[in-house]
Amino acid sequence: MSAVEIAALIAAGAFVLLVLLLAIPLLKLGRTLDAATEAIKTANDGTDPLLINANQTITHVNTQLERVDGITANAQAVSGNVSALSSVFTATLGGPLVKTAALSYGVSKAIKARRKKKEAKAARPGRRRKQ
Repeated sequence: MSAVEIAALIAAGAFVLLVLLLAIPLLKLGRTLDAATEAIKTANDGTDPLLINANQTITHVNTQLERVDGITANAQAVSGNVSALSSVFTATLGGPLVKTAALSYGVSKAIKARRKKKEAKAARPGRRRKQ
């Protein structure tokens, strides 16, 4: 055997060793890809019921929102009616009530002033009436 043949045998052996060392990670990578494929398939199978339940929930929420919308519209109508009623009450009874309150305030002020004047007159010494 010549030196060239020995070098070729060593190179061939090194190449076989390199192929064996690279085969191990490739086999592990194949197993990992198989496991990932299985996990994706399982997740995909579990997604369908989840999406169906989410669709049912959204339908239920939409039904409730329609009811709330009706309640809100009725509450708005009631508040409009109360506003109109208070306007009518203010227009019909507000003016006379304010006038009555002002009159009673004025009368009470006048009575208090008159009493104060009488008390001040009675408390003054020195002045007597002629008889």
